[in-house]
Amino acid sequence: MSGFFITFEGGEGSGKTTQINRLSKSLAEQGHKVVTTREPGGTEEAEKIRDLLVQNKGGAWTPLAEVMLFSAARAMHVEKVIAPALDDGRIVICDRFTDSTMAYQGYGFGTDKGVIEQLNTLSTSGLQPNLTVLLNIDPEAGLGRAGRRMASEKMAVEQREDRYEQLNLDFHTRIRDGFLDIAKQNPERCVVIPADQDMDLLAEQILEAVSERLG
Repeated sequence: MSGFFITFEGGEGSGKTTQINRLSKSLAEQGHKVVTTREPGGTEEAEKIRDLLVQNKGGAWTPLAEVMLFSAARAMHVEKVIAPALDDGRIVICDRFTDSTMAYQGYGFGTDKGVIEQLNTLSTSGLQPNLTVLLNIDPEAGLGRAGRRMASEKMAVEQREDRYEQLNLDFHTRIRDGFLDIAKQNPERCVVIPADQDMDLLAEQILEAVSERLG
């Protein structure tokens, strides 16, 4: 594959979507062909699975069942969107990928990490990001941000994508610890950037990290 694959990871309220949009705009202005996408989602089929997983009334899935649903969505996403774009030489920026499954379902819920790793590899055909940007934020501060954002959005309660935000602080602390552990294990791929800083400065740091990898 001739393209470049960037993933953004982080806990709730870390500001991934805002920074992905800013990075995409900066790279496009430099002349790069950029594709932005998200997980779970990115295809018609995967977006349907997203509704089951992240909406307030999406269902009471067991952690292992969640991993399987994420894997099914990811398999479609990689095959239909990510891999073709990379083959076409584009920069693909994805909001969440396999690290989120490991952090949330593995570290957060305690699902067997070996099983998650096997399913991640199977669903991606071994595809790994060239760069993962981990936006690190204190879980309590992140949940506060997410709550304020959700309150400003006008949508029915059952359609709110806040299923994970409703879980307790200990769960989100385990997620943060999980992300940091993943980054520690993969220093060549992951860059950890504090998310609780000025948005412009944060965008500059992200662009600098990406530019260094792009060459």
